[in-house]
Amino acid sequence: MDAVLARAWVAGIASAVRDRADELTRLDAAIGDGDHGVNLRRGFDAVVAALEAAETPAAGDVLVKTGTTLVSKVGGASGPLYGSAFRAMGKALRQESSVARALEAALEAVQKLGKAAPGDKTMVDALAPAVEAYSAASDDAARAARAAAAAAADGMRATIPLQARKGRASYLGARSVGHQDPGATSTALIFAALAAVTGPDSGR
Repeated sequence: MDAVLARAWVAGIASAVRDRADELTRLDAAIGDGDHGVNLRRGFDAVVAALEAAETPAAGDVLVKTGTTLVSKVGGASGPLYGSAFRAMGKALRQESSVARALEAALEAVQKLGKAAPGDKTMVDALAPAVEAYSAASDDAARAARAAAAAAADGMRATIPLQARKGRASYLGARSVGHQDPGATSTALIFAALAAVTGPDSGR
């Protein structure tokens, strides 16, 4: 992944979040604070502005800047979680790690901070299978990105019957069942954006 691809990915995420902000907020209103879409839209709009003004010669620089901006601009749990994920990816890429390893670092950062595991009805339910799918197909970047996007979408939908065990949704107990997790939904958007910009020559 080079800086051009990383910037295209982040721009794609920002566009998707703007387009789906109302949906994310509606999902969050059912089991959370009702601000997920608003917060992410503000955060990624700030990321786009920050990247326009920043010197980012490598993909790692783009993603570290993205993460740092999200931490400072996004309220609630989303800022620290997504910010940590992007910063971990960026730091891994700066050390010449593969995209697969960078995504694994993102998952590790999210789980270390949020203490969530698959099945807890959080963003991890989309992130973990996406990272696994990408790694399994990482010899072909475009195929890996498509596999990750599909796995994230499946993980997102699989949160609907789950009872939340982490985050504000966990306070609802059984009433959280039947609702799609907003964090898993935004995670699926992020991987869909990666698939949309990753071509066969994008590198691993």
